[in-house]
Amino acid sequence: MSTDGATSPAGTRIVLRPLATPLPLGFLALALATTMFSAVQLGWIPPDEGRVAGYTALVATVPLQLLASVLGFLTRDPVAATGMGLLSGTWAIAGVTTLTTPPGSTSDGLGVLLAVAGLAMLVPAAAAAGSKIVPAAVMALAGTRFVVTGIHEVSGSDAWETVAGWVGLALAVLAAYAALALELEGAQEKTVLPLGRHGPGRAAMSGEGPLAPQRLIEEAGVRPQL
Repeated sequence: MSTDGATSPAGTRIVLRPLATPLPLGFLALALATTMFSAVQLGWIPPDEGRVAGYTALVATVPLQLLASVLGFLTRDPVAATGMGLLSGTWAIAGVTTLTTPPGSTSDGLGVLLAVAGLAMLVPAAAAAGSKIVPAAVMALAGTRFVVTGIHEVSGSDAWETVAGWVGLALAVLAAYAALALELEGAQEKTVLPLGRHGPGRAAMSGEGPLAPQRLIEEAGVRPQL
């Protein structure tokens, strides 16, 4: 709260550091990990070289998605913050398990974790569906990829492994498209590739939003309790 003089009314002011959306970084990091694991699941990479997928997850995807999650909190984007945080943690466990178990083996524990993580991904996906369809689809397909892989880990079925591999590749393509669309949108300040923006997502892109003082005072970081 501040006043600009005796005759100026008091008002709520919010000053935010300009930050770019972290979703393209998180989605491209997702494409790296899911593609490498799919290559192993589809037999394009021998099982004894599956450790490369584990290293990719731990060294590339996990830190990049963790950064995207932190930036999501800073930009007050709960979808990016929650979704990237869940993905980062899940890929970390998958990477460590891949590196510490015999090549080609399965793990019931990892399977249960992946299934739970897949269901958890429906939370940010449902939240994103109210404003941006394509990012919501990426989150939902990532959850599906985890669930299908979890079923393979528990059952040991080759058929489920193949399904998981193809779902993982579809996820990589969709994540890359979403990242490209968001990057072009940010660089050119207009929609180039469709993201399925509607409602609040469309309003944000057009410069509309809850800018009235009575709405600002209800915003996170202004109200006294979240």
